[in-house]
Amino acid sequence: MPIRIGFVGTGGIAQAHFDALSQIEEAQPIAFCDLDAERAQRAAQRFGGRAYTNWREMLDSETLEALYICVPPHGHDGAEEAAAERGIHLFVEKPVARTLEQAKRIEAAIQRAGILSMVGYHFRYYGAIERAKQRLQGLPVLMVKGAWDGGMPGVPWWRKHELSGGQLVEQTTHIFDLARYLVSEIVEVFAYSLNNPNLLHHPDGDVNVSDVVCLKFANGAVGVITDTNGLHAPGEVGLKVYTPERIVEVSWGRMVESEPNRKEEFFSRDNPYLRESQAFLEAIRTGDRSLIRADYSEGVKTLAVTLAADESNRSHQPIRVVD
Repeated sequence: MPIRIGFVGTGGIAQAHFDALSQIEEAQPIAFCDLDAERAQRAAQRFGGRAYTNWREMLDSETLEALYICVPPHGHDGAEEAAAERGIHLFVEKPVARTLEQAKRIEAAIQRAGILSMVGYHFRYYGAIERAKQRLQGLPVLMVKGAWDGGMPGVPWWRKHELSGGQLVEQTTHIFDLARYLVSEIVEVFAYSLNNPNLLHHPDGDVNVSDVVCLKFANGAVGVITDTNGLHAPGEVGLKVYTPERIVEVSWGRMVESEPNRKEEFFSRDNPYLRESQAFLEAIRTGDRSLIRADYSEGVKTLAVTLAADESNRSHQPIRVVD
């Protein structure tokens, strides 16, 4: 049976989901909402659906089983709660909100409705990450190193801290989420940052250029995650986990495992966007929640870590992560 799908937001990340859903037989995208009417219309023409510029009108006019929310951090304005009240299952792109208070409200609405939810932490659906999780199972972790070091995204809202939260909240969230997924909950953070508008190359920008975040994990491990948006050269994205006899490093679809006298490199040629949507739609079809590796509550937990790091940047103090 087809699963009727709507979209709120049809910009950059939505395109990855469009490509994935076009490969899933039971997926039926039928409604597309965006503040940019032309962009919504292009999406509607691709799938033979209808375009909207107001999500309330879309939800009132369409019968949907699932809704993909693909808006910037500051763009969450009630669509999740309204969809939950209607019993529509939710796929929400990361980060799930700009503030923890807003995320908690949405989480409560999802829990009241009993609907399924998924957050777009697509790294969890790489085969290489699955393998890394298996190889780390049960091992004591000594230390963790992670990074999202790259350049400045081109969209104007991204370089405004009030709107995006900066690199920590908007992109490096993937690395914090991987650390939680592969190691343990993060319970405390202490961050340093470089904020230099001259290095942003955008006079209207006010986000940090670089961040360094020290981590304390619930299982006793310690770690550090770095990020920058100031590079004009190839950067680094990934996570490295150290155990006494095994080091596991992951990046995109690659895993490197190092032990005494042995080193193995593993590549997964899968499409994590496709795999996460397959899992989401199969969970809707069967009711099997175990297929969802990052539900909305997982997204709230990762958001809490990044917002704590952002607070530490401002206060210059270690911050306990809100439970």
